[in-house]
Amino acid sequence: MDDHGDRSVENYVASLDDQTARDSETLIEMMRRISGREPTLWNVGTIGFGTYHYKYDSGREGDGHTIGFYPRKGKLTVYLMDGTARHSDLLARLGKHSTTGYCVYITRLSDIDVAVLEQIVQASFEFIESKSQDGPIREILWKADG
Repeated sequence: MDDHGDRSVENYVASLDDQTARDSETLIEMMRRISGREPTLWNVGTIGFGTYHYKYDSGREGDGHTIGFYPRKGKLTVYLMDGTARHSDLLARLGKHSTTGYCVYITRLSDIDVAVLEQIVQASFEFIESKSQDGPIREILWKADG
């Protein structure tokens, strides 16, 4: 397997401020452990693990990362592609954060319970993996019921 993607992730993390880089290394190790996959760089700075294919009734089709995060100074965005609503019980125990439809915003990992975050990310990964085994995912999971 070509490790070019991994090198670009390393370069990207190395370009971040110290705090964000340390938090990113922790998240990379966690998501690598959960997914069993190596990190790849998506778009401008999202670090993703695993892929799933989607194909909506509208005809829109593409690939998404199964789990991932976007590190910026003072704001880590963890993506839960199945939506934050599914994880409300665990999110209530996470610590200082905010959410939107499929994003969990964290200032720094020291503000939260990382073990709770790992449970959330694990559950999200397993849900998306199970949905994608039947072929392309045909719904926007974070908007779907369930």
